[in-house]
Amino acid sequence: MKTEVELAVGLEEWPIAVESDRLIELHRPPLPASTVSPRQMVRDALECPFGFEPLRRALTPGDHITVVLDDRLPDAAELLAGVLEHLRGAEIECDSVTVLTPPRRASASELEATTERLEDRWIQELPDEYSDVKTEIHDPTNRNRLAYLATTQSGRRLYLNRTLVESDFLIVISGRGYDSVSGYSGAETAIFPTFADEELRAAYGEEFSNDPPDADPWPLRAEALEIVWLLGLPFFVQVIAGPGDTIAEVVAGLPNSTAEGDRRLDARWRSHVTRRADTVLASVSGDPARIEFATLARAAACANRVVKANGRIVLLTSSAPELPEAADRMRTMSDPASAVKMILKTKPEGMAAALQWCKAARHASIFLASEYPVEFAEELHATALQSPSEVQRLLDSGGDVLIIPDADKSMVTVLRSKG
Repeated sequence: MKTEVELAVGLEEWPIAVESDRLIELHRPPLPASTVSPRQMVRDALECPFGFEPLRRALTPGDHITVVLDDRLPDAAELLAGVLEHLRGAEIECDSVTVLTPPRRASASELEATTERLEDRWIQELPDEYSDVKTEIHDPTNRNRLAYLATTQSGRRLYLNRTLVESDFLIVISGRGYDSVSGYSGAETAIFPTFADEELRAAYGEEFSNDPPDADPWPLRAEALEIVWLLGLPFFVQVIAGPGDTIAEVVAGLPNSTAEGDRRLDARWRSHVTRRADTVLASVSGDPARIEFATLARAAACANRVVKANGRIVLLTSSAPELPEAADRMRTMSDPASAVKMILKTKPEGMAAALQWCKAARHASIFLASEYPVEFAEELHATALQSPSEVQRLLDSGGDVLIIPDADKSMVTVLRSKG
């Protein structure tokens, strides 16, 4: 008897069937879709923040507000509109607000994007009533746009984006997720090192881990938490993703709300299996334009935690994201081990994602269904798959199978037996 699954890949559904006795159960809580709009989620979260009163009561008319926006979030314009609407309720108009977004992502890929930049989409989708809001893209190379904040406990003289440092009040809209360098991404790590100078931004990425995060903050996050307090208690709007491009919920509050963001992320996306699989089928769903190479690397890392040594990671995406410099250089190396040595020596941009990918490729065989040409996938040390039927034949070849939908958002571990 076979178990049939309609697996979301990009914006499509791929039919998958696996013999039931070979299918490993993924112990994950149900992921119901939200019926509330992203804008309303933000409004509700700002009216009832975690452990705090409505945000507007902390604001004064005339305050200059900086809103840090992760412009690659689904419905970024709607999320921002919810914040701007709340600010108007506190008598703060758009001309007192600057929306600050991260630096543009550089690309070293031979595959050039032919569509508009995703980072520009939120501006076009923002309601006309908020068209007067000021915008700024952080430039880590421009020393004139950096300001000294403080010296950290480790003795680091810290320079961050000037608009961020000099604002009267700081609001951060970011996604909550898992990260190989900081453990949890978003909130405090959406500020640091994102809005630091070029040298400091480049310093992170070599020390990454495939371990699941725990209650003790990893070193980068611990430093980011210190910097949050030096900034004077920013207000966080944490977006918890749902399947695909959906948003499950929003939690808002002062820095003490970040642990609640972690808890809600874990409740939705952390799960376990009782044993490792011979084959892990890891899918990435949602708008292909929103997918980065780091997204694929997270999905591969998720599968790598639960696949047997020398097993198979089958990664399904309908995208062909531009490659950061580290991944592009990885293509020139003969094998993943050589690529790791090169990356650690030269420290190119995007090294954390490339190292994650190489770690997975060294542990298991990667089979990649994507929009990359066959030879391009092979240069990424993967075997190209070009159709659902090829994926099905691979699954039919035997061994235990684990299916992880939205693997890029997931944290799946093997539950150790007691005794």
